[in-house]
Amino acid sequence: MKKIIKQLCSFAIAALMSGLLAVACTPSTNPTSPTNPNSPSTGGNQTVIPIGIAFAQTSNVALLGQEGVTGAKIAEAYFNKQGGINGTPIRLVFQDTAGDEQGAINAFNTLITQDKVVGIVGPTLSQQAFGADPIAERAGVPVIAASNTAKGIPQIGKYISRVSAPVAVVAPNAIEAALKINPQIKKVAVFYAQNDAFNKSETGTFQETVKQKGLELATVQTFQTTDTDFQSQVTNAINVKPDLIIISGLSVDGGNLVKQLRELGYKGLIIGGNGLNTSNLLPVCKALCDGIIIAQAYSPELKNTINTDFRKLYTEQNKKEPPQFSAQAFTGVQVFVESLRTLDKKTKLNTLALPQLRTQLNETLLTGKYETPLGEISFTPEGEIVQKQFYVAQIKMEADGNSGKFTFIQ
Repeated sequence: MKKIIKQLCSFAIAALMSGLLAVACTPSTNPTSPTNPNSPSTGGNQTVIPIGIAFAQTSNVALLGQEGVTGAKIAEAYFNKQGGINGTPIRLVFQDTAGDEQGAINAFNTLITQDKVVGIVGPTLSQQAFGADPIAERAGVPVIAASNTAKGIPQIGKYISRVSAPVAVVAPNAIEAALKINPQIKKVAVFYAQNDAFNKSETGTFQETVKQKGLELATVQTFQTTDTDFQSQVTNAINVKPDLIIISGLSVDGGNLVKQLRELGYKGLIIGGNGLNTSNLLPVCKALCDGIIIAQAYSPELKNTINTDFRKLYTEQNKKEPPQFSAQAFTGVQVFVESLRTLDKKTKLNTLALPQLRTQLNETLLTGKYETPLGEISFTPEGEIVQKQFYVAQIKMEADGNSGKFTFIQ
């Protein structure tokens, strides 16, 4: 009896080992994404193609991030209505970056490893990009920055590009516009948020342009994006009697700074940087926002088919003109969609493993030309946007002091 039991046990062990060996040697049909049936790396029929959207939906940066979310969602519906990627719809996967580097890093890690997106649009701030983009670079995941304008963003790596024109190209236009309004400008006061990489980069451009125009840089005042009380800095600036004040901050802190400048008696021109380039600024400084000059990379009045479509969809949903950040987010999604369509016609996406798809997508998008809400754009080999048209707007508030709009002056 013992001998029979021993033989049965030997047969069972052999059968078990044979089964394990067979499992180990059987090729996986989806080695890169075994738990995600919607991944483009399945090698079978895809149901959707996931694109990551990493914008701030909470924190003091949420006002900017929410504009990006709105633009991206309009793009998702718009391009899926056109048939998506040659018949396969896209699916935007949203992750909240909040307002700091760690939030962006967490969002990127989730999108790359769990959501298995083909590419990422984001993050909201340049400061966040310097922390999160290297993660995507190491993973070989293409990133399109939709609101990062600081110096050095595309240089982070070969997988990093942007549809947000660099501040060095856009910002000087605002100073030129101010000099046309008031040719008597001599003294300039500059304010900037020293805890934010973009604002430090932007103020450098502003200060350099001030000197190039032969103007006197009378004072430079610093603050934090989380500040609400600017009385000390405002007093210091007003004491030098500037003809022009330039602010590099975000919408909430920038709006509060504008408000306190006016309340304490400053009556001259004010230039706002890219962080103030949002209608979310208006509820902060209300009637005192009137007259702020802001250089822009987008105009709702641009006449081309896709901007007409985008503007119509945005105004129908939001009852106001689309802001730059929404247009740039839409454009980021558009670049991915058109690049995926181009790649799919050359090599069917469902034949590519996810790492291959990401790499070939990045190579494809860098060589394309795109007619977008921003106008015609393309990229340099390192991922810098090449854009033909730029604008300057001035805020005009309504008599009620609660509503207003960006009026384009050049």
